[in-house]
Amino acid sequence: MEESPLLHLDLRAPLRYIEDKGLDPFYCPTEDDAQQETLFCFELNEEQAVRIDPEADHFLGKLLFSGSRENNEQGQQIGDFELAAGLYLFTQRRGALNKEECLYQVLEQQKDGLWEKLHLENRLFIRRLFEDGSGVTQLFRPYSR
Repeated sequence: MEESPLLHLDLRAPLRYIEDKGLDPFYCPTEDDAQQETLFCFELNEEQAVRIDPEADHFLGKLLFSGSRENNEQGQQIGDFELAAGLYLFTQRRGALNKEECLYQVLEQQKDGLWEKLHLENRLFIRRLFEDGSGVTQLFRPYSR
């Protein structure tokens, strides 16, 4: 699998989402549902989330949130959950990454972040959207220096 470079993202404004517990975190929108943008928040296994050699089978913990992004008539985002403004390790890949591909990217992201001596938080956000003719998978891992 092609590796994505480690990117630091300073998200300046939060992205808001409406909860929908029926969504699959490893499904990426297709052209048929191109307007749908989804966000998933996982709690990570506390032990694995700080290891330079984490075990993929034990890395993801509980799914804390699943939802979709919607706007009101004025074009403002609505919802009761947000991907907060702040610092994130960020990876983006074209396509619908399955669970194993997402884990591979996140584990590589963690190794690089720990190598840079970042304090990684115990959360992973997976954002799925459709743009420029294909699905996109984005991985956000909050951190502090």
